[in-house]
Formats: sequence, structure tokens, C-alpha cells
Amino acid sequence: MTVYIDPPTWPGHGRMWSHLVSDVSYEELHAFAASIGCPPRAFERDHYDVPSHRYADAVAAGAVEIGSKELVRRLTAAGLRRPKGRPLV
Repeated sequence: MTVYIDPPTWPGHGRMWSHLVSDVSYEELHAFAASIGCPPRAFERDHYDVPSHRYADAVAAGAVEIGSKELVRRLTAAGLRRPKGRPLV
């Protein structure tokens, strides 16, 4: 099981955010996110948005820290990337 998280560098709603992804399955991602208390509403197409104050919790639970570009590369290579503007298949 490998779940990845990028640094909290994405601004929105008055705070900074990270992205949490799996390179195995959405099921793995949903299970991990639930285990660290991410609400289902934080899921957006192919990732969870994680506020900066929860970043350390995700890492402590086993999320692997990687850069944003590497995160997208791994998500795409796994066939799990769902970019905005494209229909969900």
C-alpha cells in the first residue's frame, strides 16, 4: 500500500492544501483517507485535498512525501488521473 502526499503549497479558502493520492486504487485511497479522518467531501475526482494542519498526520500514518510533479506523474502512470474538464469514465 502506497499513498502519496505533496507539500501544502496550494492556496484555497484562506489556507494551504496538499493532495493525497494512491498509485494502486481509489479503494486504497478512500480507506487511507478515512483512517486519518478526511471527510468524503474532500475527495476531488482523483485525490483528497488535505489542509496544511493535517499534513503531518497523513505522513505519520504512512503517506509518502513527494513533490507535486512526481505525484501527478505517479497518478498518471497508474491510470488513475482524472483531470478536470474530462468526463469520468
